[in-house]
Amino acid sequence: MLLVVLIVFLLPSGCPGLPFYNGFYYGNVMNDRSYRNGNGEGFFNGVKLVVETPEDPLFTHRGANVTLPCRYLYEPALTSSRPVRIKWWKLGENGAPERDVLVAIGLRHRSFGEFRGRVHLLQEKEQDVSLVIRDLRLQDYGRYRCEVIDGLEDESGVVELELRGVVFPYQPPHGRYRLNFQEAQLACEKQDAVMASFEQLFRAWEEGLDWCNAGWLLDGTVQYPITLPRQPCGGHGLAPGIRSYGERHKRLHRYDVFCFSSSVTGRVYYLEHPEKLTLAEAQEACQDDGAHIAKVGQLFAAWKFYGLDRCDAGWLADGSVRYPVTRPRPNCGSLDPGVRSFGFPDKESRKYGVYCYLQN
Repeated sequence: MLLVVLIVFLLPSGCPGLPFYNGFYYGNVMNDRSYRNGNGEGFFNGVKLVVETPEDPLFTHRGANVTLPCRYLYEPALTSSRPVRIKWWKLGENGAPERDVLVAIGLRHRSFGEFRGRVHLLQEKEQDVSLVIRDLRLQDYGRYRCEVIDGLEDESGVVELELRGVVFPYQPPHGRYRLNFQEAQLACEKQDAVMASFEQLFRAWEEGLDWCNAGWLLDGTVQYPITLPRQPCGGHGLAPGIRSYGERHKRLHRYDVFCFSSSVTGRVYYLEHPEKLTLAEAQEACQDDGAHIAKVGQLFAAWKFYGLDRCDAGWLADGSVRYPVTRPRPNCGSLDPGVRSFGFPDKESRKYGVYCYLQN
């Protein structure tokens, strides 16, 4: 008797059952007659709840709106609709925690964190609980789980979202192999990018990325892509592929980093200017033109997605000097398309052109 009394007093006042997720209350639906048959067994005796999501990944780009398809049905079909709880969350990968995206019951819904105000359920048809994400960000790629809960029954499916983008190696102005894991993440973010995943690096290698400096990836490993085996890069005896140093200590070990950027919503352009400029003069010139000096990730995105081709070296925001080439030609660097780099020249004495970024 004492145990029963303690349990009663521990329940919140006015709460008929266990609390629904993050401020919602599912109510005491399992005591509702509509969820029970005459002998007290669950309603789903002989009825199967099915959740359908696409097997293939969805590909899109930064800034786009995307719909992650998810619908549910009953087998055999029911003659009337039933109240269900819907939960979407982003699965944790590469050491990142799971992130709640949205929960809903009927017309009530709540979104969370960086998804707040950017997501809603499509609900164009009955039993359609597809998730709409607006203004996609670089961090939004990954796997999302759609869960449908009806009473004691729940089923779920996973939707994989990929961004079309470009992977580029990056090292800071102070030299090669100077970044621990956290510093590498920050370096990518400063260049309008995020740290690349292994899958993104592998896809870039398939497209021809060849780089002999090891760099951090999002999963905490250090790797580098080789398409042309050579002595300084693992030797001639190894086949082309991704060379791996495995997991490294995120605070103590230092390497370069592979960053990932997607399409930009603005425009990157080479500023036509009568004179060559120092870095400070280049920054001011872009501002006078109503723009900002471009970042490395923005230049790579403009080269990759918009075909920016210019054989003129120009300053970027990090103090590096680069130029993008989509049509290799004499006196314009190597015979392969890419973004050429002059490294980090002295920003006060050396003069170049400048690449600006104008936000739409």
